[in-house]
Amino acid sequence: MPDVLVVGGGPAGMAAAHAARRSGATVTLLESGDDLGGQYWRHLPAQRSDPDEREWHHGWQRFLDLRAALVDDPGCEVVTTAHVWSVDRRDGRPPLVHALVGPPDGGDRTPRTFDPDALVLATGAQERTLPFPGWDLPGVFTAGAAQALAKGERVAVGRRVLVAGAGPFLLTAAASLVRVGAQVVGVVEAAGAKRLARGWATKPWRLARAGHKAAELVGYLRVLAANRVPYRTGSAVIAAHGADRVEAVTVARLNPDWSPIPGTERRIEVDAVCVSHAFVPRTELAISTGCALTGDGSVQVDDRQRTTVPGVLTAGELTGIGGVDLALAEGRIAGAVAAGAEPDARDVKRRAVFREFATRLTAAHGVRPGWRSWVDDGTVVCRCEDVTAGGLRSAAELTCSQGLRSLKLTTRAGLGLCQGRTCGRAVEELLTGVLDPGRTANRPIAAPLRLGELAEHGRTCNREDVP
Repeated sequence: MPDVLVVGGGPAGMAAAHAARRSGATVTLLESGDDLGGQYWRHLPAQRSDPDEREWHHGWQRFLDLRAALVDDPGCEVVTTAHVWSVDRRDGRPPLVHALVGPPDGGDRTPRTFDPDALVLATGAQERTLPFPGWDLPGVFTAGAAQALAKGERVAVGRRVLVAGAGPFLLTAAASLVRVGAQVVGVVEAAGAKRLARGWATKPWRLARAGHKAAELVGYLRVLAANRVPYRTGSAVIAAHGADRVEAVTVARLNPDWSPIPGTERRIEVDAVCVSHAFVPRTELAISTGCALTGDGSVQVDDRQRTTVPGVLTAGELTGIGGVDLALAEGRIAGAVAAGAEPDARDVKRRAVFREFATRLTAAHGVRPGWRSWVDDGTVVCRCEDVTAGGLRSAAELTCSQGLRSLKLTTRAGLGLCQGRTCGRAVEELLTGVLDPGRTANRPIAAPLRLGELAEHGRTCNREDVP
């Protein structure tokens, strides 16, 4: 009976664990949060449960059924508050996986090392926010952070809020803000009407296979209409203003390449602005494991969700941003294959359907290069180290550097707490033609680890387990 380790307790990870169990494997599922569900099914903790919780989620009953099946199964160990901090690569085998179990701010976490027959990575994605003057002011949030506070705490990030960026997620975030009592003064989509039509309206009959997505969209639009929230396309927040916190934003109309159209600027008073321009895979663990990436920064997989590392599979946003339905289908395929079984043909078909949906998503809402004209020399790009766009450009010109390492050492961009997770893509694109692309993804695993814990792990580690 194979032993399968799944890292990530969101939709893809839960689906993979469930499929692996149904295929006869023993399963361990690691989740860094306090409960399963990931960001998609983020919810109040059990001690503060809401009888109307299902109103906040699509597919809530599916989540409840999946969680119950995993938690109640003696052949599946669900480990929450599990933070993977290191992996040891091995030739021809999945790596050893080292984790600390317990609250990240606690002092008594339990170290555990896993030696799986197969490893499924389902670590999801993170938001990408394009920099603009004032984006480092208090009161500027990612749309995901605003939604997390709304869904996980029932807290609004402000009283008068603007939601801006690109993609359908803006509607989700706006609807969540409305539910917690915020006045959403507008939703501003960067993609223009023509591009949206090309992305979504080409061969519309093919979208019928993902028809419930249209129903979800209509539901969000109904919420916005009922609360008189205006929705504008072809526009963006190009600056935020304020002294100690954001007090207003400037919104401008955009050309098709996302460069602002002069003379179209409007100033809107807000006390919070939520921005989200894209999602990017969280590949730190996959890279540490040795998995190859594709040109767009996602993990390279074959038609069975296998990576370039023997015994390591991935599912969900790691393989490309596609939403929950694609994540569930890929998770079920990866779980079955990890257990040594054949994937269900229905899941293979679902994966094809929702991969096409993901392609349309990128075609309609993908980031365009004109955003770089929002950024003047005084705009902070790396917020951890307070590095401006002008400083980056000047350093690259003076040093003739084309390498990320030398630019980091010269400017300290990407050397702060987030290790380039927030600014990395922006640095690369601002220095297009100068800096080698795709290098900022090569960064350490994001896991809090005290030196004392590391020392204790070294003392108690069984040397026979280390190749």
